[in-house]
Parts: sequence; C-alpha cells; structure tokens
Amino acid sequence: MIELKDVSKTYTRKGISNEALKGINLKVEKGDIFGVIGYSGAGKSTLIRLVNYLERPTKGQVFVDGHDLGEYSVKDLRAAKKNIGMIFQHFNLLESKKVFDNVAIPLILLKKNKNEIRQRVLELLEFVGLGDKAGSYPSELSGGQKQRVGIARALASNPSILLCDEATSALDPQTTRSILQLLKKINAEYNITVMIITHEMSVIQEICNKVAVMEEGRIIEQGSVLEVFGHPKHPTTQNFVKTVIQNSITNSVQKSIKKEPGSGIYKLEFVGQCASEPIMYKMIRSYAVQVNILFANMTEIEETTLGKVIVQLKGETAEVDKALSFLKSSGVGVEEVEKHDVNYSYN
Repeated sequence: MIELKDVSKTYTRKGISNEALKGINLKVEKGDIFGVIGYSGAGKSTLIRLVNYLERPTKGQVFVDGHDLGEYSVKDLRAAKKNIGMIFQHFNLLESKKVFDNVAIPLILLKKNKNEIRQRVLELLEFVGLGDKAGSYPSELSGGQKQRVGIARALASNPSILLCDEATSALDPQTTRSILQLLKKINAEYNITVMIITHEMSVIQEICNKVAVMEEGRIIEQGSVLEVFGHPKHPTTQNFVKTVIQNSITNSVQKSIKKEPGSGIYKLEFVGQCASEPIMYKMIRSYAVQVNILFANMTEIEETTLGKVIVQLKGETAEVDKALSFLKSSGVGVEEVEKHDVNYSYN
C-alpha cells in the first residue's frame, strides 16, 4: 500500500545541508493503522510529507499502491494525490467559509456537480458527528469539532489512505480519545489505511496495530504494537513505553527485597488468553514455593491483554524449577533477573 525504500531527505539552506531522513525503509499494508512516533526533530513530519509528495526524497523511492510516485508525470501525480487525504494539527480550515464550504473544497476542485457535493458533504458531516454544524463558521466550533471538519474534508474525495500529522496534539485528552475512535471507525467502515504521526505513545496504544519509532532521521525500531510495547529494544522506545505502561518496581519495594538463599527474582509475561487464567493460583497450590509479588501491570494492546509481573520465588531448588517449568508450559514468558540487576524493570 505504502512503501519507502532506502529514502533519504536533505535540506540545503545558505550552503548548509541538513539530512532530515536517513535510509528509511518502511512498509504500510492495506488496512493498517500505522503509527510513527518520535521526539521533536526526529523526522516524522518530513516522512509523512513524502508519502503524498508534498516533499520529494533526495534519494530512494516512495511507492503508493505499487507505483513509484517519482515516475509519475505532473498530471498523473495530481491524480494519485486525490487518493490520499490528510489532516493536520492546527486543522487548516478557511475561517471565512462555513463548515459546509470547507468540506466541499476537494469536491469543487474535482468539478463535481452541486447535487453530488451537497449529498457527499452532508453525508460526511453526519458521519463525523457534525450533522447540525453545516452552517456554522470554524470560529464557532471547539477544537475537537474543527478537527472533525478537517477529517470530513480529507474524506471528501473518497481516499484509500488517510495521513494524520499530529492530528490530536492540540486537543485535550477526552477530545483526543473521541477523535482516535473516529479514526478507528473510518479505518473499519471505509477500509481506509491510516498513517499517524505523533509524539504520544498513548495514541499508538489506543488505535494502532503497527508502529515505527524514529530518532534523528532514522527508524530505530518497528513492528506490531504488541511486539514493540511488550519487548522494546532501543532505549528511546523503552522511554516511550514507560510513558503509558509502568514497568519497574518502585524504589521503596526494591529497598525491602531481601535476597536469601533459595530465592530468585523472575520477570513473568502473560499474553492473551493466559492472562485471564488462574495460572499463578495453580502454581502456588501445586508446588512448595513462596511467592512474593513485587510488581504487576495489566494493559490492553490491539485488543490483546499484556500482563507483566515480577515475583520473588523462595523454596527448594527442585520445587522452584518445577514451578517455573509449569509457568512456561502454561504459556507464560519467564526470565530470571540477574543477581547484579538492581533495577528490576521490563525492557
């Protein structure tokens, strides 16, 4: 659907070059809600502007629906862009135009007749929950309502791809959730592939199925959201995950841990079905081990439960080994914490 192959982008100003993107390789499948996250200056917005050729790559290729955008003529590129909608952080509405007219702009540019325009605009305003705002001006709307107008406008030409550049960054948390749910609805009901640029991991957690993490113009980690949240490898990714999932023992609990002979500390991971089964209860009933729960967290990602637990197990070596084998056979991920590791956190 969308593919970037070995893409780099360099800006040159007054003889000084700045490489904003470096060797980007990225693939977004049809139907994905794909998130790209990174701190300010990571290259996120430059990347998304390459997808609809608002910016051209200095090196590499950008493919949409299997076609290299760089090989299109001006006319064909213009036609291809009609298949890509875009929404922005600051809405980009025409303040002097009513809501109806703002949404109608792409259809007017496509030279649709008045009846088609009226039918499509009213249908979209109803879809985004603004059926009663057609005659209002942007200045009369809240931030969330303005973004809904922007979304309706982006959908006017029936695109198969919707690009979202920090679309919720200017909104409060409650409004952000409602906009994200609307994007999820668009993806499900219109079968539109969505690509989201954000610096908020909570946005990724809420609706994305895949994610790429950027830093200094490079993609440093990518994969399914469940995989990246469950096993973040790069320190930057780990820091992003920590903003939405607590993953370490508190200092006060760390200080109270007594390392005794016959005891060990283990990280346990429960994914999906096993997170809702009484596995720990069965282990405690079946084996002569003492269990001290030091940390536990449950979260839902991609409609899958992900549980992280850190425990201290005490008992005879043979019994502890049997208990650990039972956990593994029950689908629980088990990792022993190294004796010199005093942080006891998930990475």
